Amino acid sequence: MKRTDTSNPDFFHKVVDCQWGCPAHTDVPEYIRMIAQGDFTGAYMLNRESNIFPGILGRVCDRPCEPACRRGRTNEKPVAICRLKRVAADHRDDISDLMPVIPTQKNGKKIALVGAGCASLAVANDLMPMGYECTMFEALQVPGGLMRSNIPAFRLPAEVLDEEIAMITDMGVDLRLNSPIKSMKDLLKEGYDAVFVGTGAPKGKELKLPGREQGGDNIHIGIAWLESVAFGHIDKIGKQVLIIGVGNTAMDCCRTSLRLGADNVKVIARKPRGFFKASDWELEDAEEENVDIVINHSPKEFVIEGGKLVGMKFDVMEYDIEGGRIKEQRVTDEVFIPCDDVVLAIGQENAFPWIERDIGIEFDQWDVPVVDKTTFESTLQGVYFGGDAAFGPENIIWAVEHGHQAAISIHQHCHQRPLTERLPVTMNLGSRKMGIHEWSYSNNFDPAARRKMEHVPLETRFKQLTTEVELGFTWEQAKQEVERCLNCDIQTVFTDDLCIECDACLDICPTDCLTITRNGDEEDLVTRLLAPRLEKDQPLFVSGELKQTHRVMVKDENLCVHCGLCAERCPTAAWDMQKSLLNFPRASDHDGGAAKAREGKAA
Repeated sequence: MKRTDTSNPDFFHKVVDCQWGCPAHTDVPEYIRMIAQGDFTGAYMLNRESNIFPGILGRVCDRPCEPACRRGRTNEKPVAICRLKRVAADHRDDISDLMPVIPTQKNGKKIALVGAGCASLAVANDLMPMGYECTMFEALQVPGGLMRSNIPAFRLPAEVLDEEIAMITDMGVDLRLNSPIKSMKDLLKEGYDAVFVGTGAPKGKELKLPGREQGGDNIHIGIAWLESVAFGHIDKIGKQVLIIGVGNTAMDCCRTSLRLGADNVKVIARKPRGFFKASDWELEDAEEENVDIVINHSPKEFVIEGGKLVGMKFDVMEYDIEGGRIKEQRVTDEVFIPCDDVVLAIGQENAFPWIERDIGIEFDQWDVPVVDKTTFESTLQGVYFGGDAAFGPENIIWAVEHGHQAAISIHQHCHQRPLTERLPVTMNLGSRKMGIHEWSYSNNFDPAARRKMEHVPLETRFKQLTTEVELGFTWEQAKQEVERCLNCDIQTVFTDDLCIECDACLDICPTDCLTITRNGDEEDLVTRLLAPRLEKDQPLFVSGELKQTHRVMVKDENLCVHCGLCAERCPTAAWDMQKSLLNFPRASDHDGGAAKAREGKAA
């Protein structure tokens, strides 16, 4: 095998599983170490560089980082990354002096942002400090988009939303509430230098079955119903409620129903539990509140008697599953389940009735705009899409990263530069050695189990719709949880020329991730590793030829727990523990010295 090119930032990036899994590439281990040191403000600001909403995402993120956490490879639960983000947000100091300086002298470029959701806010966050003038059009009476209208207050309090959204809108965004855009053609005539569409996926899917038309006001579309609840238009529901669908929106609907007076709530799933779209923690929270999740029931008919909804009929399904996929399915029975109300939470769709089809924006066969996945530009130059509006329903952190990338494209477009001309990711490595056996981070493996999040008692949480259920970690819980992080960004860096092949590192490695052996192709080499190769996505590290025997040092990055024992034991310092600091360019990095010049004039 060829010597591994560790100068490529992607090599060490992949080793930091949580940061690699995060769409916005948040430096998770670094902010966890800041929390461990009591630097909550620093941890918050580091978060804010990438995800812009630490307090919001510390409560409702879909957590793509956690399934990737290396702690899971030690047969334990992942570090509570999301909840530690909230710790930083809950305990930080005032950060007003740390926010970007907004230049008084603008750069003459005006940007229209359609929708005041997470994607549009991310674009404004990146462009306002560069001197752009951003006008944000929002159909609702408050900003926040689906974060505001579809995530219940018992999960995401309004004050948390208000504070973090205001950090962006207070940069000088021209926020126009109660201002839906009804014609893209008319908007383009207003002379904006670029338009960004971040309107989400605001249309809930229908379920066209017999009895649907006769069900009237007792059959609700999930996301529209949640919006009506959020703005006080609906404040009650029937005693028996069926939720059709088993995604995260369905979990919000069933828990909201309980707070509006339902006594019995059933979530109906067409497939077995292994096929659910809802996050495990969302399911756990719903079941803690005594929601009944019914599997293998396929909706068949809304039952209407005397012009009133009285229940639904379902086909009871049986599945043959092979390799995690349904091979065959069959109906084994039919059942009737009574109810007063039904909430349909079977998915969301984009809706663009306000975009004319003759202006150069192409739509695909699903009536979704054709958008470049790198630049986020549509087929009409200068018009960009991001978040759910670009590629369908995802989560907040994806929308934020879309906003970062679209902001780069908008900046390049406004300066007549190719949109694909983007700065590369860069990396710095810095030793964390402080003494012979001393490092500037805690490298002891802590066997502690994941801390349990405390909840408001069941008997009190239903009294008000706005009572936040999760209490957040105490400082004692946070202290224990941060020590569970394996510091995967502190890399074991190997210097070939210093190795004397004494095998001390091999002897002390607790996971047998290191092997010194003769080189060969990968298929041959893996047969000689001290520990079996794991079926993971991280490549092997292979050194150059060692001076003594011309063998190579091989490291299975999938097995390493970054304990640093190899570096402590090595008598020649061939091993070192070095922080891999990755820089993911934002729009301001593409601005050269222009932004600094404007800041100087502003000062």
